[in-house]
Amino acid sequence: MAKNALSFVCQNCGAAHGRWQGKCESCDEWNTLVEEDTGATTMPASIRSRRKGRKFALETLTGKSHEAPRLPSGMAELDRVTGGGFVRGSVLLVGGDPGIGKSTLLTQATSLLARAGHRAVYISGEEAVAQVRLRA
Repeated sequence: MAKNALSFVCQNCGAAHGRWQGKCESCDEWNTLVEEDTGATTMPASIRSRRKGRKFALETLTGKSHEAPRLPSGMAELDRVTGGGFVRGSVLLVGGDPGIGKSTLLTQATSLLARAGHRAVYISGEEAVAQVRLRA
């Protein structure tokens, strides 16, 4: 929620400070700072930090959409659950309980795609290279 910005102004020299302090740093006079409302509003740090970064254009979702061409994996059930195969340039995130065959399924699919002449990459964030080699 926005709140009014306060400034502490020295009554002796007119210097503005962001917080109260006993002594003005500009003229070295004591007890001359008075709180004033600047009229501006400040945002909490959590909102201000969201404003950093580059602007980008948003695409509207109206209009006709076209079905992306699918690349069959060669595994009927995997093709079924992916809507007919992989979309070129996309990422597929597979999750599930340990030991149910996620890595085995995906290394087999990657192998079939490579044998068919397609480029594919299998990336695992949980397994060591040696573990993946055992399945290959």
